[in-house]
Amino acid sequence: QMAIQNLGGAVVYAEHEGDIYMAVVHDIFGHWTLSKGKIPEGDIRAGTVAKVKEEMGIDVEIREDLGNNEYIASDPELGKIRKQVHYFLAESKFDELHIAKKPGLDDAKWFRLADILELNFYNDIVPIVTKAITILSSKK
Repeated sequence: QMAIQNLGGAVVYAEHEGDIYMAVVHDIFGHWTLSKGKIPEGDIRAGTVAKVKEEMGIDVEIREDLGNNEYIASDPELGKIRKQVHYFLAESKFDELHIAKKPGLDDAKWFRLADILELNFYNDIVPIVTKAITILSSKK
């Protein structure tokens, strides 16, 4: 009977000088991961757009639905909780990223699509990232 927390997240991409780039955030545990955040009741798409803006300082437009994943996390007040994340593919301009001053994150960067799978990702988001890369590669 764990508490469930709903989140929205995005694989953010931009085209720049003929290449496709993905924007990812880096956490204090040494992993690159996707921008995401708690979504209050309401439109998960609009909530995800707002969370990406808050976390990376860029505007995005949702392009495709990438699906869901779930993981268990520890909350200081609630104990163990199930985090259910709905991910989208979202397009942005290739703008400078500004990482939010929030606990757990220490960087945000753009990486060329060709280099993205070399990064240290959490295992549970690799299928989401791989699906996004497949979609984006077919656009080139």
